[in-house]
Parts: sequence; C-alpha cells; structure tokens
Amino acid sequence: MINAERTGAYIQTLRKEKGMTQTELGERLGLSCQAISKWERGGSLR
Repeated sequence: MINAERTGAYIQTLRKEKGMTQTELGERLGLSCQAISKWERGGSLR
C-alpha cells in the first residue's frame, strides 16, 4: 500500500531539488498549486 505522507515528502524533496515552486510544478503537470500542496501534505494522491 502507498504511504501518502512519505510519497508527498518525496515529491516535495524532488521539487525543491529542481528549484521549482508548487505553482511551477502544477503548471508543468496541468494541475493547480493547491493539488500539489495537498499531495505534499499527504492529503491525497488523487
């Protein structure tokens, strides 16, 4: 089973290593920055 909190922390780490904001990542993925934030907080992976 996927651990949402651990996955979110990993997404955040990778994003920060690339020097990207949540808004920039969201734009690249076609998502809102709120969705990225929710992922990073472990709120949901959907």
